[in-house]
Amino acid sequence: MPIATRAFAATASDKPLTPYSFERRDPGPDDVAIQIKYAGVCHSDLHIVKNDLGNTTYPIVPGHEIAGVVTAVGQNVTRFKVGDRVGVGCMVDSCRQCKPCQEGEEQYCVPGMTQTYGSPDPKGAGVDQKITQGGYSSAIVVDQDFVLRIPDSLPLDAAAPLLCAGITTYSPLKTWGVGPGSKVAVVGLGGLGHMAVKLAAAMGAEVTVLSTSNRKRADAERMGARHFLINSDKEAMKAAAETFDLIINTVSATHEISGHLQLLAKDGTMVMLGLTTEGLPVFAMPLLWRRRRVAGSLIGGIRETQEMLDFCAEHGIACDIEMIAPEQINEAYARMEKSDVRYRFVIDIDKLAA
Repeated sequence: MPIATRAFAATASDKPLTPYSFERRDPGPDDVAIQIKYAGVCHSDLHIVKNDLGNTTYPIVPGHEIAGVVTAVGQNVTRFKVGDRVGVGCMVDSCRQCKPCQEGEEQYCVPGMTQTYGSPDPKGAGVDQKITQGGYSSAIVVDQDFVLRIPDSLPLDAAAPLLCAGITTYSPLKTWGVGPGSKVAVVGLGGLGHMAVKLAAAMGAEVTVLSTSNRKRADAERMGARHFLINSDKEAMKAAAETFDLIINTVSATHEISGHLQLLAKDGTMVMLGLTTEGLPVFAMPLLWRRRRVAGSLIGGIRETQEMLDFCAEHGIACDIEMIAPEQINEAYARMEKSDVRYRFVIDIDKLAA
């Protein structure tokens, strides 16, 4: 039978999120039904709710950082059982046939992955649902191939944001071969940035945080950063020139990056992770002069996401979170726009009104 589901949803770009009820699809033979316990609040949720990308379909239930407990499994499901601690990240399906999918990088699916919310849903998100609906809700039904196992040593609440913030930073660190001896800079110490610091430090890198002020210096050092650099300090920036193998840029607003490119060593790369909706000016000379690169990276595949969760469990890494009740979501969005969160809001879904 379809699963009655409570949620918070946006009904228009200029209206607050409000309580919403709908039905999830009846679990099929390959599906896992999950009671959601916690949902992280990602900055991209805010972009979608406000229709910043111009393609939002309302009503929309955001949320792609989902942690919960299995309540039912289909007859073909072998990897999960009722009671398992599980997570769902930014995607719930893909074509599974194209080269990226075959390589285990479903996020780069050529026809396009099915995102956890806001995507046309070939399986049917519910009885009357034509698009997927996300984790600000009491339950979700997901194909077993897109469900992650959350290790017992990770607290469910602090593990939820790992399903986006964790994998979004883990993947480029692995792709660009970060390890002992690597020099990594992280631009912006927010939801993504604080995870980049923790993960890079655990991989053995020498980590520097670049920020606009000193107010997060103590936090950065606690998380594993060895150095802290104010990017408006011209002398300090000059002294750090040609230092870093990799810069993880997590800023999700338009900002100046040409000066930061001078910090890269020869063959160094700046990886852009922030979802910016305006162009960023990049001049050729800093790139040509040291064969530097500007690249992008999008979350990670299911296999790599499970690897990330296991790595976090092994190294005792989780997100720094601030728990909120569902009805506080609009206040949380307002604070997030001001960067007033340390470092990820997580919704206690158990407090959703019946």
